[in-house]
Amino acid sequence: MLLADIVLVIHFLYVLFVVGSLPVIWIGVWLKLGFVRNFWFRFAHLAAILFVVAESLVGVTCPLTVWENTLRQVESDSSFMQVWLHRIMFFSFPEWVFTVVYILFALLVALTFKLVPPNARKSSAPSS
Repeated sequence: MLLADIVLVIHFLYVLFVVGSLPVIWIGVWLKLGFVRNFWFRFAHLAAILFVVAESLVGVTCPLTVWENTLRQVESDSSFMQVWLHRIMFFSFPEWVFTVVYILFALLVALTFKLVPPNARKSSAPSS
């Protein structure tokens, strides 16, 4: 059960990163915080939601969900972590609803990438 809970926490942190980064970016712009324009942070955020959209469009179950469910089959008891994080993360709607939400959220992230562009990556080549 410990391994399944660890996978669940990692999954929760992934979801928190994808969902939470968008308001952090906009609040950070308003507060003039430099890290919200960090290229790698912004690229990772965009890539993370695009990965979720791709999974959804192809009809693949999230690997973290599969891994957690496989680990949970070994133990049938529910943990505190499982009960509460599942209530936060998992909802009972048709798959198409999630796909639409993921796509709309990805469009919002992409629009944010355009409206609040990250700083250009630093070139590793020495300047002459």
